[in-house]
Amino acid sequence: MKLFITFEGIDGCGKTTQLHLLQDYLTRKGEKVTLIREPGGTKLSETIRQILLNSKESINYLTELFLFESARAELTEKVILPALNRNEIVLCDRFYDSTTAYQGYGRMIDISKIEVLNKLATNGLEPDITFYLRIPLEIAKERTKSKSLDRMESADIEFYKRVINGFDEIYEKEKHRIVKIDATNNIDSVHQSILVYIHNRLNI
Repeated sequence: MKLFITFEGIDGCGKTTQLHLLQDYLTRKGEKVTLIREPGGTKLSETIRQILLNSKESINYLTELFLFESARAELTEKVILPALNRNEIVLCDRFYDSTTAYQGYGRMIDISKIEVLNKLATNGLEPDITFYLRIPLEIAKERTKSKSLDRMESADIEFYKRVINGFDEIYEKEKHRIVKIDATNNIDSVHQSILVYIHNRLNI
């Protein structure tokens, strides 16, 4: 089955956990699944990830944006499109919605320009389904308080408020593909909510 599914939300929402749970479920159902993360997924994209998340240097916001888009272009061409051409289900931990939310709303870069770059980097590819795991900032912070934070995760509270607002606005504009899930529930409840949607829409 050819399908591109992305998971979005702020750090601490549980998207990576849910991504792996869905992978396990689909694999048990006999589906061929490719699991990837952004930025990352290729040797070059993983190198860019290290620069973006772990660099001790100050990174200009536009430089940051271009690095994310560069990693995405590499991942799309070398991993996502080939997997879809093999009729696989591709599960991706973040995609261009994160760039719109973090660099557009969070960093306050012109969103219309980001959307152009998103389309360029993905060759116009859009997710078939995006699960947006919505969680209040205070709960996300509580969940990640013992975690060693990377460069992006270390941004201030006002930045993250803008990011959440960004994700909310993207959801309102893109309800045809984005499914909002209450991520304050426990892991199993969130997983079941995702499976209900997968079963109802795809009968998997």
